[in-house]
Amino acid sequence: MASGEMRTAPGRAETSMKRGPKQDYLRGRLPLDWISAAARLPGRSLHAGLVIWILRGLRNSRVIALSNTESRRFGLDRNAKYRALVWLERAGLVKVERKLGRAPVVTILDCREDA
Repeated sequence: MASGEMRTAPGRAETSMKRGPKQDYLRGRLPLDWISAAARLPGRSLHAGLVIWILRGLRNSRVIALSNTESRRFGLDRNAKYRALVWLERAGLVKVERKLGRAPVVTILDCREDA
């Protein structure tokens, strides 16, 4: 074997040790009852719900500030985000604290069985 060559098992492709740019991943378990309740709501409620769960995993907290910048990253404009938060709140999936000029602070609630 020549210097610098990588040895591979028969039938296996040679793999590179290089890593790409750092990527974020969805962490933790998503409760299917919560997700299915959000999916039955109008508009982009499911989209907003998934953004909330992604941020929950990244920040390791059930309470997150949902900025317009983070929402736009997932295809939610500010109006769709606010409507979706109202629907998620009415369904009992989140609690939202709103302050003028600030990102809404969202607390993820446990899904009710009757939702």
